[in-house]
Amino acid sequence: MKILVAPLNWGLGHATRCIPLIRQWLNDGHEVVLGGDGESLSLLRRTFPTLRYVQLAPLQLRYSKSGRQVFAMLRALPRLWWNSLRDHAILRDILRQKHFDRVVSDNRFGLYSRQTESVYITHQLHIRLPRGWRWAEPLAERLHARIYTRFNKVWVPDYADPDACLAGQLSHPDKLRLPASALEYIGALSRFPNPASVTPDSAYATVAVLSGLEPLRTQLEQSLLSRFANTAEPVLIVRGLIHQPPTRIRRGNITLVPYMADSELVPYLLGARHIIARSGYSTIMDLHTLGLLQRAELIPTPGQPEQEYLAEFVKNICTDKKKAVILQAEKKV
Repeated sequence: MKILVAPLNWGLGHATRCIPLIRQWLNDGHEVVLGGDGESLSLLRRTFPTLRYVQLAPLQLRYSKSGRQVFAMLRALPRLWWNSLRDHAILRDILRQKHFDRVVSDNRFGLYSRQTESVYITHQLHIRLPRGWRWAEPLAERLHARIYTRFNKVWVPDYADPDACLAGQLSHPDKLRLPASALEYIGALSRFPNPASVTPDSAYATVAVLSGLEPLRTQLEQSLLSRFANTAEPVLIVRGLIHQPPTRIRRGNITLVPYMADSELVPYLLGARHIIARSGYSTIMDLHTLGLLQRAELIPTPGQPEQEYLAEFVKNICTDKKKAVILQAEKKV
């Protein structure tokens, strides 16, 4: 089977959760071609340097400097729509020249075609909007459904059991807007290996992994530098800048690196007492895979209601697990 895989270039999460799928397909003997633009495509090309790739419509987005992102997102909608139209046209041209058995789009709205099996990946069947805009959530869901029902399949990277899921209402909405036959829950996706095969490295007490759009990524980095400047514990900040040279910067007890390969980062995560990250869904799946959610301080991107919801939902999951452990210990006594 020949498969084109293309994530949305909005942070790195859409790309990182495609990595385990690509690895599995390659292990099964399928041919995979990468698609996309910007940093998300750069990440996939760095991870799979021997694979061919196609350049899709470029998308450049930035958040507002303030904590209110509603109007920034509204301004971005025409750009997203235009980007999807360009993607659709590019895919049509690609399919005229080459055959693909499957096209897999992680939130690239226009990457579908009647000429091949088209798969859409999303964990947001329910769209979370800011307070004051909750009345518009059903409308947002219908608009999203008009996009993903153009695909043959919708893959949700979460567990089918609502009581065991990681995204809560986002992946298990009150009302499904597509046939059950077109929906498939494929479980949590993580680029990280099984933690049992990795030796923890406790060189850093705290590890912070930054991600997301500017200028909020930089704002969080500066906040963490101030927060840990007067502490003695060793801190590692992975800045999430994949295009910068791999130079380590030391500021007292704080070490900053632009980016780390998975094989280098995972031992530090496993050995850390405290982990700081945005509450993006791909990050949550990674930490879940490593068994580290209870060590994590998840900081939502300001003005991102999806991340605010996920941070609170995961906090409740971890609290419930702690309660379960305590109850189990009491029973043994």
